[in-house]
Amino acid sequence: MENNKGFSRDFCLVVAGQIISLFGNAVMRFALPLHLLDVTGSAAALGIVSGLAFLPLAVMAPLGGIIADRINKRNIMVFLDFFTCGLVLLFLAAYGKISLVGLILVTLFLLYGISGAYQPSVQASVPLLVDREKIMPANAAINMVSSLSGMLGPALGGIAYAKWGILPVMAAAAVCFFLSAVMEIFIRIPFARKRRRRSLLRETIEDMRGGIRYITKEKPEIGKLTICCAGVNMVLSALLIIGLPVVVMQVLNFTENTASKMYGFLQGILAVGGLAGGMAAGICSKKLKLQSSWKILLGCAGLLIPMGAAVCLSGMPYGAYGMIAAAGMGIMAASSLYVIQIMSYIQMTVPDEMIGKVIAWMIAVSTCAQPLGQVVYGLLFEWLKEMVYIIFGTAAVVSAGIAYYAKQFSPRHS
Repeated sequence: MENNKGFSRDFCLVVAGQIISLFGNAVMRFALPLHLLDVTGSAAALGIVSGLAFLPLAVMAPLGGIIADRINKRNIMVFLDFFTCGLVLLFLAAYGKISLVGLILVTLFLLYGISGAYQPSVQASVPLLVDREKIMPANAAINMVSSLSGMLGPALGGIAYAKWGILPVMAAAAVCFFLSAVMEIFIRIPFARKRRRRSLLRETIEDMRGGIRYITKEKPEIGKLTICCAGVNMVLSALLIIGLPVVVMQVLNFTENTASKMYGFLQGILAVGGLAGGMAAGICSKKLKLQSSWKILLGCAGLLIPMGAAVCLSGMPYGAYGMIAAAGMGIMAASSLYVIQIMSYIQMTVPDEMIGKVIAWMIAVSTCAQPLGQVVYGLLFEWLKEMVYIIFGTAAVVSAGIAYYAKQFSPRHS
């Protein structure tokens, strides 16, 4: 490992590749569920398909972490971006020839599975490319890239989807993945090849056990942080993913064409919040303490209350939309700050040879909770169409409980 590490050419290439790749990813994750909702008109179908689609991410994340610790991380990024480009081209070729629900489900399955294998490589590369004191600003930069892509992808995707439909949007995403893969070919990440002493299957099982042992026995505070992340994903993230498109598309009294655009703009507004949280983490990195992070979760719980109140103003759709957008932007800013703190803590305290596995297990466990939340919310929004404020109020109470749990432990280093 190089001693003189900073915001080098290679780290900048990682960031640039992330901008392009995540833009395409944001466009797809916006367009496919929205198209499904448009075609079927069913919130339950949206919740079930979106929830099931997250399962491959939970399965692939542990394997992705093991791969990230054993294979050149650059090669993983390049291969997966080319593979995703091919996946989108297959979607375009199959569209209209097979069941739309099945096609979207399979595409999202593969998309999230790829993401599960991809993200541990990106996160594990950070401490190899920057100095220790720059880890939190580096994570803030990557988080801001994610937010910027999340802002531009859905906003532009919403406009393009409303004007041209799903196929041109997917074609644009394919171009993004291809360009990102080409750019990532030129990244140089330090890598020391490990000699295999046992069979691949046995080494894989041992690596998976080692990751679990580390977060439960050697560093149990990481296991507790994982439980908090799982709770946030199940209660808060799932609500935003399922609830916001249902509210904007079906509860507020927008026309169909206007609703698509407004939901796209809302996704962009939420991404602005994530961008603001990333900027705050980068600027205030030396002042942030993980021991106080539970207050961030409590703030997120409080912001769900005005969201619930807004859905009662369906007669004033733009006023309700403004309240939802403002609260959602605050939630995204706070949650970005929380995620950056946790990721930086892991990267600064976990040995280099374990980072991929630890991050992967954290992603896997927290991701497993999200499909359950999405399926439940899909059914609740189907059953409580006239009283959706109850859903937001209950989620606020449960989120406050998660914040209280997070307050009960304080990692030794922050």
